[in-house]
Order: sequence, then C-alpha cells, then structure tokens
Amino acid sequence: MSGVDKMKDKAQELSGQGKQAVGEATDDRDLQAEGKKDQAAGSIKQAGEKVKDAFK
Repeated sequence: MSGVDKMKDKAQELSGQGKQAVGEATDDRDLQAEGKKDQAAGSIKQAGEKVKDAFK
C-alpha cells in the first residue's frame, strides 16, 4: 500500500473523530453517527492494508 493511501485512511479516521466531537458539542446525533461511521471505515481500511502488508 502506498503512503498516500495510508494517509487518506488515517485522515478519514481523524475526520470522523472531529465530526463526532462537533456532533457531541452541538448535540447533533446525525453528525455523531456520521463521525463514528467514518472512524470505523478508516480503521477497517487500515487493518485490511496491514494484513496485506504482512503477506508481502
């Protein structure tokens, strides 16, 4: 996996954390849920790429 892809996945996870925090601060449950979803997607992508890297 390229370094750019790893950075994009991490950025998605961090963006999700930011959305969740803003959602909590503004009591916006939709934004909180979207943030959690983004965090999960970024984490899953990172885990998948780590598995691929392990088999190289």
